[in-house]
Amino acid sequence: MDDELIQDLISDLPQSIIESILIRLPIQDAVRTSVLSSKWRYKWATVTHLVFDNRCVALSNDRSVDQASLVKFITRALFLHQGPIHKFQLSTNYLQCSPDIDQWLLFLSRTDIKELFLELGDGEWFRVPSCLFNCKKLTRLELFRCELDPPPSFKGFLCLRSLNLHQVLVAPEAIESLISSCPLLESMQLSYFDSLALTIHAPNLKYLCLEGEFTDICLKNTPLLVAISVAMYMTEDVAEHFEQSSSCNFIKFLGGVPLLEKLVGHIYFTKVKYMILDFGLSSCFSYVSLQHAFIYMFSILKYLSIGDYPGRLPITYSHLRVIELYQVSFEDMNEILVVLRLILNSPNLKELQISVSFVCPTFRVVLIS
Repeated sequence: MDDELIQDLISDLPQSIIESILIRLPIQDAVRTSVLSSKWRYKWATVTHLVFDNRCVALSNDRSVDQASLVKFITRALFLHQGPIHKFQLSTNYLQCSPDIDQWLLFLSRTDIKELFLELGDGEWFRVPSCLFNCKKLTRLELFRCELDPPPSFKGFLCLRSLNLHQVLVAPEAIESLISSCPLLESMQLSYFDSLALTIHAPNLKYLCLEGEFTDICLKNTPLLVAISVAMYMTEDVAEHFEQSSSCNFIKFLGGVPLLEKLVGHIYFTKVKYMILDFGLSSCFSYVSLQHAFIYMFSILKYLSIGDYPGRLPITYSHLRVIELYQVSFEDMNEILVVLRLILNSPNLKELQISVSFVCPTFRVVLIS
């Protein structure tokens, strides 16, 4: 009797409760709920969030078998799914360039997908099919180790609010066009970009994180930015002629962000002895292999100190509360002047944290008004 009562309670749960339970389960466990009762059969097929990874299937010692099992599981899950799919996440190192991914994305492009995450493992970069750019209702897009080439007909993601590109191969003009064609974009992270001169037009952008080798950064139309985090590195040949070749300066980078609340200048560290830098796979990119490569840890102040801008800045950072700067060279007068300019033009600054380059320790200053 008790068992029957429990079964009835499970069977008679409101649909909203069932959905809340299923959406919190790993997809492989959600599928197994079909055995709970006849009313639960294929309830999992209506969940709006689908997250797939290597744990979806029992792994063996044969990579090809594991790949086939994972493809079969995901394909069957999509085939049986009913209703809208708001989020699709694929994180695996077994399916770098599987043609099945193209088919899944084509299916998703017809379901009004809102959040899409693709994180593929080592090996050949996955070339994103053109059907991705038909996902007009995307609000969040995260791509890892992909090659991106928007078609000429692409007019932008008009609903996109969050963009995260990590080790993504894309032409400079394409990434700038992509950013500027997302009018609602609020948060953006670009990681492991190499030799990129970047001009950002994003009038709604509030949070910006840049990691990589940027030869030029220009925030041309970003009036709502409240937080900026930049981590940079440079190869020896680029760093040697950086100040002569780059047109970046304080005004181009920070001259148009009056609402800025937090500025962080990180340093990109690497401990690898052998390194491969991938700048692309198509004909318009180069591919370079460096052995015993020496990486310059570039402070954001190197960008801000280029050029000569005498006198006070034409902007006051009334909202700036926190400044964190790493690898500051107190032997470089230009860098010192940049720090002083930031402090003098930030009347409400509360916290200043500076990591001095090489031998000097990190120190932290809390400003009390």
